[in-house]
Amino acid sequence: MTTPNPQATALVIGAGDATGGAIARRFAREGFYTCVTRRTADKLAPLVSEIEAEGGHARGFGSDARKEEEVIELIDTIEREVGLIEVFVFNIGANVPCSILDETARKYFKIWEMACFAGFLTGREVAKRMVARGRGTIIYTGATAGLRGSANFAAFAGAKHALRALAQSMARELGPRGLHVAHVVVDGAIDTQFIRDTMPQIYAERLPLGGILNPDHIAENYWLLHKQPRDAWTHELDLRPYMEKW
Repeated sequence: MTTPNPQATALVIGAGDATGGAIARRFAREGFYTCVTRRTADKLAPLVSEIEAEGGHARGFGSDARKEEEVIELIDTIEREVGLIEVFVFNIGANVPCSILDETARKYFKIWEMACFAGFLTGREVAKRMVARGRGTIIYTGATAGLRGSANFAAFAGAKHALRALAQSMARELGPRGLHVAHVVVDGAIDTQFIRDTMPQIYAERLPLGGILNPDHIAENYWLLHKQPRDAWTHELDLRPYMEKW
């Protein structure tokens, strides 16, 4: 049997160009070897290069978090070749609006697979390793849709409600075994290219006023969650701009 590398490692599933990438960079600055995933590994090259240019260590993996065999292989490879996973962040979104009258079974199921089922598969496999060591942080990125369903977001709301319930159940079961499981409700537009392209007027008006979530500020809160002492753990954290209605 190969002895696992003791290097403290952070794994970010769904390390996109905004929030996921910012979280990866934040943990890398603290000395974590940061593993990042997307379905296409090539898209991770700029993020890995950026982390390494700042003096950190990172490795990108192409992996489909909806496929059990790929998830198991991913976690085994990281623990064998990179280091012990101390922090796990699930950051897959799948926010695709559609009227319930037009929604298809295929797309509804795919959104659930991405935003919820993938969270179960990856969380389960990471938790197995963490429980054996009696420590670890698991953070799920949620959304307002996990608290209430809006018109035209039935599929997304259903998946995010389920993800929130998963995080609650895991926190209650695994907390007494040394694992900090947290769910972060990100409520509001995030400073991404998508928001700039689809909401240019709102973006232009709100950004100077601090009305758009900064990915680096979101990432800072993830780091603070990991650093919390176990006598004062936060399970659910809401992050929203001060001017967001809720």
